[in-house]
Order: sequence, then structure tokens, then C-alpha cells
Amino acid sequence: MKSNFLRNACALSALALVPATTAALAEADATNYAVIGEFMDVFQKVRSDYVDKVDDEKLIRGAIAGMLSSLDPHSNYLDESDFQNLAIKLEGSYGGLGLSVTMEDGAVKIIAPIEDTPGYRAGLKSGDYITYINGELIYDVTLDEAVAKMRGPAGTPIKLTIVRPGRDKPFDVDLVREKIDLKPVKWEVKDGIGIININEFSANTGADVKEAVRGINKALGRKPTGYVLDLRSNPGGILGEAVGVSGVFLDGGEVVSDRGRNKADIRRYYADKLDDTGGAPVIVLIDGGSASASEIVAGALQDHHRALIMGERSFGKGSVQTVIPISEQTGIKLTTSRYYTPSGRSIQEGGIKPDVRVPQLSDPDYKLRQPVRESDLRRHLLNEAKATDPTLEEDIKADPRFAMTAEQLKAQGVTDFQLNYAVKTLGRLGKAPVKGAKATDALKKAAGK
Repeated sequence: MKSNFLRNACALSALALVPATTAALAEADATNYAVIGEFMDVFQKVRSDYVDKVDDEKLIRGAIAGMLSSLDPHSNYLDESDFQNLAIKLEGSYGGLGLSVTMEDGAVKIIAPIEDTPGYRAGLKSGDYITYINGELIYDVTLDEAVAKMRGPAGTPIKLTIVRPGRDKPFDVDLVREKIDLKPVKWEVKDGIGIININEFSANTGADVKEAVRGINKALGRKPTGYVLDLRSNPGGILGEAVGVSGVFLDGGEVVSDRGRNKADIRRYYADKLDDTGGAPVIVLIDGGSASASEIVAGALQDHHRALIMGERSFGKGSVQTVIPISEQTGIKLTTSRYYTPSGRSIQEGGIKPDVRVPQLSDPDYKLRQPVRESDLRRHLLNEAKATDPTLEEDIKADPRFAMTAEQLKAQGVTDFQLNYAVKTLGRLGKAPVKGAKATDALKKAAGK
């Protein structure tokens, strides 16, 4: 059964593509005609002289894919399989390992594993390189080809060979593919504090967060001391869901704006005028795997002084991709705009800087690993208003709060130091009736204790 995504795609594909193409070509100058002529010369040469006969459609699609991949890391051509997989992923269900990956100099690099998936439970980390899949070298392939090899029917085994910076030798990880039927929102109550974890912004995430707030209140029989909104290792997703999630914690106001090639063309997105939490104190946890929609939410709550941002600097993806159907089965994913936080900040390259930096001490490799970020990707978009910030890559100075080792923490029963630190920070507020911006100021003081 076709999804809403595909039905919409089919409707959009009915646009008069040929006249649009003709009009575009009519605007081309003599230089462009010469380049197009050169392309046709190469096309004909490959058709006639390549050692093996090559399908014309394969050559043309390869040229389209090359054109898009030359732009930036997030623009690409979607063939039949990619187009279907994107629709499945946005709807929150697919078979695989639950890894968000990118390509770096021909190698597959993990951006972040999605929580509660085979990749996450196997201990794969941001910054790990996948060099072999089932003994087959994975190098200098397309990202789509690499992802296709990792996906497959639920219950089937797969072996990954991992190179981890800081480790002397590669190591193998045996996994079993699962149906990644993502539940984007999970919640729990700890020490009178509501913890809401969002692992991806797929359909209905905003509504699920509202339901989580109601569930926490019901479980406690009262409103919690505060909330931890955990966006760590969340690669993003649907823009509208990021706006919806922000609205759960805001009493109206702008959440994000995006601006395309024409700088005067600005679209603004606003939160509903109802803070579902009643202004309760909020801590947002982020790390190097928090990207895109996660950064929209963190940036909006930070700019409105509605939440304390805690953890590590985020990924830094400040661009918007539009899926444009080309036919009923294919399309392109094209970067069409940059997005900005309510104060006008672009997070492209730099990411969201936390108000309080807290390392993940419960990860024994955290000092050795260097998380991949947008600024590490080839052909990434530049931040047009980039300001030099020498603190972005500054190591955390010796701090007695962050002196314990992973082993010492484990002995105390702490397996997630960042979350534990956030819960304790909220706990220090006690039952003081602070709300909104005043609550955020109180949290900053509490975090330093």
C-alpha cells in the first residue's frame, strides 16, 4: 500500500517537467551550451568506446547523481529504492541496524546510532568507521550502496568490521538486523523528574511528546520538579515535528526560520500559544550526534531562555532539504535553504553550544573519540555569518565535577553520567516554585554546584 508520502510524490510529479526544462535551457548562456555539448561528447564516447556495453539510463542517472553529490553532503539523487526507503524511514519503520552514517574520503563513518537499536546496543559510537560488511571491503562506494548492504530482512545476521580512533586494531561486531520500528518518544520518571527521550523526529513526534508530558503528570499524581529532554544522538527528521516539540515547552513565539537563495524570502515557524509543562524547569541534553531538527528544538529553547542546554556541542547541520519528485518512483533531495534560530543564529558548521558542558564520563572512550560533525564533511555549506569561537574545540579544563572514571561511575551504579548530572541539577532546585526564564537561571546556578 502506498504511503501518504508516495501519493503526494506522485501528485507533485505531474508538474510539466519538460516545459520547465526547456525554459531553464533557454536561459543558459553560450558557456553553458558549450559545457552541455562537452557532456554529450563524453556520453557518446562512453557509449561507443567503453570496454563493456553500458545501459544509457545508467549513464544518465549516474550523471544526475554526480551533479547533486557535487553540491553538498545532503543533496542527492533518489532512485526507486532510495525514494521508497526515504518514505519508510520518515514513517518510522524499516529493517536494519539503526545507524546514521555518512561518507568521509570513501569510508563509511557513523554519525550516531539510534537508541534501542542493534547498532546502539552493540556499543557502536559516533566517529567509528565501518570498513567491512560480512567480510566485504566497503570503500569508495556510494552512501546509498553502503546503507543498502546494512539493511535487510529482520532476523538476518550481519558482521561489521569497525575501526575506532584510539584503538590499535580493528574489531568485528556481530549483529542481527531488526525491524527498526521506531518509537520516537519514550519517557520515564526518576526522583520526581520527568525524562523524555526523542530518538528521531518522525511522524507524530510532537503529539507523542505532549502525551509524554501528560503521562508523567499522571504517573506522579502531580507536576514534576522539572523535565529532561534528551536529544542526544538524534539525527533529526521532519521540520514540522521539531516545531511541534518546541511548542510543548514554549508559550508561543518563533521557533525557527528558513531562508533560501533569495534572502528576502523568509519563512517563519511559530509555536502554539500553550506551554504544556506550565513553565516547569527544563534541561535539554545534546551531543555531537544531535543534528538538524534536534538543533532546531535546542536552539529555540535556548534563545527563548526556556531551557538549560547541557552536554556537548551539537552536529551543526543548519540546512533544509526538500524532496522533489522527478517521476512516480524517483526524485531528488536538494538543499534549498538554511535555517536560523529565533535570535537569527545560523548553526551551520558551529552547531549549538551548550550552556553547561558535561562530558559523557561513563563512556570509557570519550576522550579518544572525535565525533564527526557537519564541518568535517566534504563540500559542507559554509556559515555565511560565521564568527570565530575559540571555545568550540576547547578541552574541558580540569574540573572536580568531571574527575571520575567510567569504572568508578559504574561502581556507583551510574551508567549515563550526562543524564545523571541533569537529573541531579534539577533535583537541586527542590520545590522552589520557579518557572520559565527564572527557572533556567536557577538551573545555571544549580549546574555549577
